[in-house]
Amino acid sequence: MAIAVTNPTTGETIREFEEHDAAEIEARVQKTQAAYEALKATTYDQRAAWMKASADILESEVDQLARMMVIEMGKPITQAIAEVHKCAKNMRFYADNAEKFLADEPLDDPSVVGASQAYLHYQPLGVVLAVMPWNYPLWQVIRFAAPALMAGNTGLLKHASNVPESALYLDTLFTRGGFPDGSFTTILAGSAPVAGLIDDRRIKAVTLTGSEPAGRAVAGRAGSNIKPAVMELGGSDAFIVMPSADIEQASSVAVTARVNNNGQSCIAGKRFIVHADIYDEFVEKFTEKMAALVVGDPLEESTQIGPLATEKGRQEIAELVDDAVEKGARVLTGGKAPDRPGLFYEPTIVDGLDHSMRLVMEEAFGPVASVYKVASREEAAEVANQTTFGLSSALWTSDASDEEFFIKNIEAGAVFLNGMTISYPELPFGGVKDSGFGRELGAPGIREFCNFKTIWKS
Repeated sequence: MAIAVTNPTTGETIREFEEHDAAEIEARVQKTQAAYEALKATTYDQRAAWMKASADILESEVDQLARMMVIEMGKPITQAIAEVHKCAKNMRFYADNAEKFLADEPLDDPSVVGASQAYLHYQPLGVVLAVMPWNYPLWQVIRFAAPALMAGNTGLLKHASNVPESALYLDTLFTRGGFPDGSFTTILAGSAPVAGLIDDRRIKAVTLTGSEPAGRAVAGRAGSNIKPAVMELGGSDAFIVMPSADIEQASSVAVTARVNNNGQSCIAGKRFIVHADIYDEFVEKFTEKMAALVVGDPLEESTQIGPLATEKGRQEIAELVDDAVEKGARVLTGGKAPDRPGLFYEPTIVDGLDHSMRLVMEEAFGPVASVYKVASREEAAEVANQTTFGLSSALWTSDASDEEFFIKNIEAGAVFLNGMTISYPELPFGGVKDSGFGRELGAPGIREFCNFKTIWKS
């Protein structure tokens, strides 16, 4: 795949880049390894100062960064601005909390293990390879980079090929903030060098956010090298609406949950599972609000839906909808690519689905919502759990027994009650089943790439 910026709104190729060759990749690995030797000797206070300085730089350049992301992958400008601020928040969160999260953990009574002192001590592992996607060009990287660097690791980034300007910005950000040169380094390349990098003994761990097939390949390679890995993969999140829900609010949030980032989000609500008692009311409101969304130039603040990032992505979402329709599903709104330049696809709702249709089991990575009518909470849980994914979920109810039931029975990494799934620096984030393993964010997110060293003293 070419390393280039192609504006999905216009189809214009803005800029092309040369891939790094083997010699350049080797030089960058060496630089990142050398930076680790320097970084691991620094204090939390020093790293925190550098991290906060990097966050300040990021926010001071918010306008240019937001525009850069819009042109690279088409997200609406207001969401791009929010992404920059979210990155800075995450950086400051780990600057403020890394030392607490990685503090020694003493055994309350060391005598039970025959010691005068016994405790758990955290240490960084070294260079961590990050293989990252295009849908959140800064956030997906920063949510790994901030805790990794605060723990004393260094990062080697292989970003998606269609967001090279985001990748190159991140290549210098942390050095500009004061970190040793090479603490976070970008490789401009396609997927070909990844296997060799995972095999390299200087790479101590790997993290990937991306598709399930990519996760299987990278996790398998890491496993064969006995290296730790964190995988945040696809999702087809259930958005469950029960009879006691606030239907007006639930239908409004459902729209945001489905079309945020033009529908290109792993943790977006994708399957809307609605109790029969309120199905017609919810679907009517949901359809009306989806149909009213403003589709247009993502650089305009009034735009709510921009283009999909790639032609392949638009083709895949169209194929899922077309397959469902050919097999008897009903399109309530949207259902096609509009007749206009750019990689647009209409906000779409589909119901009348059955297991013959690909849309039931596959991830819809675009502004397409699937709606299911269920007769009970048991059936709702069954539909929610029928896919191989298990990233997150949302439940709308005012019934405490419903809350207890779904918290216990939904197979997912999170359940959001009367809200939509959002990642927060303070809360662990990740999935189960084919949505991956390991956790980012929160205290677990900084501990994933640390050595848990047991200390025992007689």
